[in-house]
Amino acid sequence: MPYTVTPTAIPDVLVLEPRVFADGRGFFYESFNQRDFEQATGLQGVPFVQDNHSKSAQGVLRGLHYQIQHPQGKLVRVVQGEVFDVAVDMRRGSPTFGCWVAEVLSAENKKQLWLPPGFAHGFLVLSETAEFLYKTTDYWFPEHERSVLWSDPQLAIDWPLQGAPLLAKKDAEATCFADAEVYA
Repeated sequence: MPYTVTPTAIPDVLVLEPRVFADGRGFFYESFNQRDFEQATGLQGVPFVQDNHSKSAQGVLRGLHYQIQHPQGKLVRVVQGEVFDVAVDMRRGSPTFGCWVAEVLSAENKKQLWLPPGFAHGFLVLSETAEFLYKTTDYWFPEHERSVLWSDPQLAIDWPLQGAPLLAKKDAEATCFADAEVYA
């Protein structure tokens, strides 16, 4: 099996660890293979339509973002540096509604995180810089993008911060979870 798949405390959010072939020359691994992804996760026909790549400095916190219409599933990974990656369940009918899980993703551990549609997503850069790649199951529609406040006391996310994070204006002014639009 090319991946080891481990459910998180929210069983729909999965940690994927690829099989890495390493020797004195370096390493090789398949970062994505549709057939193997489906076999390892049991998720059939996940339609990835867009790949995104960001680079951020240490202390940058991006999120918590989601699209209220055109919800995106995301397969995320880090190719340089290290991040603390967070998924928040925004599905009102879910037994884990309002709960969050986090995973450290890094170029070194090569872990990937699968977030199904219906989750808000964010990450904090722990290293000097980090390059973050993610595949999405729907396109970005800025008019449908929403943000939940990263520091919302109701969510009580335990961010491993060293001082105040660096935020975009939309993240600093994001909505509290109690007032956020959620999925039915």
